[in-house]
Amino acid sequence: MSLKRPNSGIGGIVSVQELERTKSDLVGYTNRDKALMEAQNHTIIPILGILVIVLFTSWGVRRMSNLMGPVMLLEGHQGEIYTTEFHPKCEMLLSSGFDLIWNVYGEGENIMAMSGHTGAILEADFKTDGSQIFICSTDKTLGIWDIVTGQRIRRLKAHSNFVNTVHGIRRGMQMLCSGADDRTVRLWDSRKKLSTLTLEASYQATFNDIDNGIKAWDIRKQEVLHHLKDHTDTITGISLSPDGSYILSNSMGNTLRIWDIRPYVLVERCVEIFQGHQHIFKKNLLRYAWSPDGSKISVGSAERFLPGHSGSVNRVDFSSKEPLILSSSSDKTLYLGEIEDS
Repeated sequence: MSLKRPNSGIGGIVSVQELERTKSDLVGYTNRDKALMEAQNHTIIPILGILVIVLFTSWGVRRMSNLMGPVMLLEGHQGEIYTTEFHPKCEMLLSSGFDLIWNVYGEGENIMAMSGHTGAILEADFKTDGSQIFICSTDKTLGIWDIVTGQRIRRLKAHSNFVNTVHGIRRGMQMLCSGADDRTVRLWDSRKKLSTLTLEASYQATFNDIDNGIKAWDIRKQEVLHHLKDHTDTITGISLSPDGSYILSNSMGNTLRIWDIRPYVLVERCVEIFQGHQHIFKKNLLRYAWSPDGSKISVGSAERFLPGHSGSVNRVDFSSKEPLILSSSSDKTLYLGEIEDS
């Protein structure tokens, strides 16, 4: 028997009979995935429209986490999945694209579905304490959602075009920052409906603008302090390292760079360049992640170098609790798997 939460809410748990599925019922897998399922005993658990498949048994495999299996495939989205992220406590995760679905960390239960935006969800970010989610959409708005009630508590409207990115600050007053195709970057106080600051960009903002550079602003003076120029194509976004000393930037020029943003750096600020991932003609905003200790990085790719996803991998994230990595894809699936713990 597996556990299922009722559609009417998140309270209460009822038991449902596990359903046996044939291979013909399982769509969207690569040939390698099918071969793995035929070669090994696999567990199939249907939960609220999410098909959770444990692709590997634990026989003979050194386990690194408390997942049901070393690799898990989560299905149920009806469209491309542009963003995914672990909750700060890593007991649940979010995934979204044209629809928004929550999955519990561990057993893979789907516990909540949210709707309200009229366009695709391009990015979602948990508040530091995990109580809320900040969401940006192609409907030109941002939303602040409460994860307990599943309700949107604030709708932020000021952008006049697609909103590509949103992030909350790590410390202090809860502010969030957004970038959009209307060539503006806006700073918001989550307690208010209107933006508190607007920075004008020369081009569309994907958390930088598309002039292939990264700008560091002095918010008080509203002046650019640094302009980092080395990328040769549009930057899809940046991510601050866990210790706040470096940023990770990804470019449609198929390079990933690490920059030293500490004050008074006298040498070249670009300290590492990584290549190997690919952007294709669709030019999705591929996202990236630091591991909790800053020793590893990961980025999505539109080319299928490894078995698993059959479409562009748009977002990846590391768990801060166990050695796990999470990926979301245009093939409408997510993979949750163990990685070697350093």
